[in-house]
Amino acid sequence: MGGRPSSPLDKRQQQHLRGQVDALLRNFLPCYRGQLAASVLRQISRELEPREPAGCQLMRSKKLPRVREHRGHLTQLGGHPPRWQPIFCVLRGDGRLEWFSLREEYENGGHPLGSMTLTGYTVLTSQREYLHLLDTLCPVSSGDHTQEEPDPLLEMPVTFPLFLQHPFRRHLCFSAASREAQRAWRLALQGGIRLRGTVLQRSKAPAARAFLDAVRLYRQHQGHFGGDDVTLGSDAEVLTGVLMRELLPALRAQTLPGLRGAGRHRAWAWIELLDAVHAAVLAGASAGLRAFQPEKDELLTVLEKTIRPDVDQILRQRERLAGRLRVQVQGPLESCLCRKVDTQLSLVTQKLLSTMEAVLSAVQTLLAQGMDRLSRHLRGSSSGTWLRKEVYSFGEMPWDPELMQTCYREAERSQGRLGQLVVPFGFSGTRSLMFGAQDLAQQLMADSVATFLQLADECLTTALNCTQAAQQLEKVRGRVLKKFQSDSSSAQREFIRGWLLCIFLPFVLSQREWSCKVDLLELEGDVLAVGSPALTLEGIYEDIVQGVLLQRINGELKKALRVSDVSCTLDGCSAAPWDQTGVDEEAEAQKGTCPGQPGSGAEVQPFCPLPPPRTFCS
Repeated sequence: MGGRPSSPLDKRQQQHLRGQVDALLRNFLPCYRGQLAASVLRQISRELEPREPAGCQLMRSKKLPRVREHRGHLTQLGGHPPRWQPIFCVLRGDGRLEWFSLREEYENGGHPLGSMTLTGYTVLTSQREYLHLLDTLCPVSSGDHTQEEPDPLLEMPVTFPLFLQHPFRRHLCFSAASREAQRAWRLALQGGIRLRGTVLQRSKAPAARAFLDAVRLYRQHQGHFGGDDVTLGSDAEVLTGVLMRELLPALRAQTLPGLRGAGRHRAWAWIELLDAVHAAVLAGASAGLRAFQPEKDELLTVLEKTIRPDVDQILRQRERLAGRLRVQVQGPLESCLCRKVDTQLSLVTQKLLSTMEAVLSAVQTLLAQGMDRLSRHLRGSSSGTWLRKEVYSFGEMPWDPELMQTCYREAERSQGRLGQLVVPFGFSGTRSLMFGAQDLAQQLMADSVATFLQLADECLTTALNCTQAAQQLEKVRGRVLKKFQSDSSSAQREFIRGWLLCIFLPFVLSQREWSCKVDLLELEGDVLAVGSPALTLEGIYEDIVQGVLLQRINGELKKALRVSDVSCTLDGCSAAPWDQTGVDEEAEAQKGTCPGQPGSGAEVQPFCPLPPPRTFCS
């Protein structure tokens, strides 16, 4: 697509990029090691705390997050020179997009013409919007009188376009055959983008949490405190995004003036250059993290062996140091919150609450409709085969992009207004927030579906006729909805609390950055004397700030939700906004594997065993 950059990466440039990646890793890995220690301490301390009975009412779905495989014919703009050509496209269950010249090549197991992981992409379905985006990539300076060359392949009307745009990678231009096909592809692609983006946030592994915290601390040390979407993707993709943002100003200044062509031809050249830089950085970051993996595994083992025997003493020392530091920072911190946070905290809380109420209401409505549909089929159908098909369809609801779009749309609607509210606090991660809300909606739907199928399987027997079976399903329906309401209420509170921390904590830390350094100096020797890598002055200080901020957040939630008990321990509330109990998929994500998809040739495991023939009716 488009012209190639006039200055492709030569050996010197590639060597320079390798040096940049090496420098990033040298500065980042010490942060990562420290956060691994803190994460192990957090995990062990939680294990030792007295636990109340589990609060979740719904069963936890055992299916790993995935997207439904989507296939079909599209037209793609590609090649040099670029031209529109028919292809057969496949979106894999792990969120990877592949395209083939013919359907038969895909069915025969041939190699694709191309493939792309969808991390960080955005889907555009407006040709005018996409052309405007290209125009903004390389704006024409006042002294530039280069004649714009027409680009008929891009400017010719495309009836049902699908443009995949990325800030640092090459764009993909497709066209569907109909509006219905365009919509189906858009929803499928958006699901793949979200799946690839939130892989670390969904993981329960201590290393994943440590990595995200390390990225945040590394960027704070670079002077960037505001939250954004840089942590979407795998660990290597995240570090690549961090470095690309650091390199971008110099790349613009040094490269844009030398690109040949004008307007959109320069934009294409710029995109291809960025793609080459991104590929080089990603390769270096991936190699560096792979090289660090054995050390990380050994470090986690050593930390477990050294921290667990002394955890009580470490926690006592931590609390003693926190108490001394709290006396110094509490007053100035309260003053900062009163002046700069309190006025907006209520507005942001209300917006998050209204968003989540709309999302979860849509999930509950969709769930109830699905259960009602099963009951109607049970009453009206005498075919066991047909009923098993309906049960399977019900079990696939959480991964049906068309059905779930009614829930996902509610999260998307609030993005603009919420973004306006949080801009003063340096937060630009509303896309991550939206993905988190959609992930939560999907997880609650999956858990509810799994619970319904399990309870139905337990109570329905061959001794029941259709009417009796339908009555039993009505009882199961009521139980599942009550469980859903309980779990969704708790999940909503934790989601809002977590995201309010993500929005306001970095801002407060940035406001107190220089003052806190003076406060911390006095305790530096005491922390070093403890001798545990899990304790750092910076970590203790952030916990204090977080605790004070949480008091205000809990107060706003209490007013907004009108509940009497929103108390929460510091450790229990400091989890990432996606940090719900779940299966650990970090290893699966790193391998790029996923469960079998319908139509992929792999066996699909139902949520619970399907009823044997004629179980639901005699």
